Amino acid sequence: MSHIIVLPGLGGSGEGHWQTLWEQENPEMRRFQPASWDRPELADWLAALDREISGFKTPPVLVVHSLACQLVAHWAASAPARILGAFLVSAPDPTGDIYLTEAPSFANPPRQRLPFPSLLVTSTNDPFGSFAYATESATVWGSELINAGALGHINANSGIGDWPEGRALFDRFRTGLA
Repeated sequence: MSHIIVLPGLGGSGEGHWQTLWEQENPEMRRFQPASWDRPELADWLAALDREISGFKTPPVLVVHSLACQLVAHWAASAPARILGAFLVSAPDPTGDIYLTEAPSFANPPRQRLPFPSLLVTSTNDPFGSFAYATESATVWGSELINAGALGHINANSGIGDWPEGRALFDRFRTGLA
């Protein structure tokens, strides 16, 4: 059985966020720990991800939200494939009208195929990344794309609680990695 690393986006996925709720229910999940959730620096987040991955003897699976999708794209461009796969949710568009201005070092993520299996779940009305951007990202990254419907940024504000549909998608993805 593989370990799971949770990679929240800006702010660290608070109490009502599906990532936090999943962690509380699953002892296999462990959250990576950068120096700051609110003032993210790419170099620090990359080092935190490397530290977390190196703590496992076997490659883990990543559960990724928002800004951390760009972290994974940056990380994958220079790191050996030491993970089984990445479950990516709500990738923000760094060229969009609304972008996470608190994270300029994450801009311009490499636009290349990820060297591991990935699934990108997106919403049709995400204010941080259009459906078209998600479709293009899935194509570039070699990710399977799932349209979750109109769920906003697929976070606590979306009113989805522990997001059972997402958990089913993750379980299916994870099972396919074995």
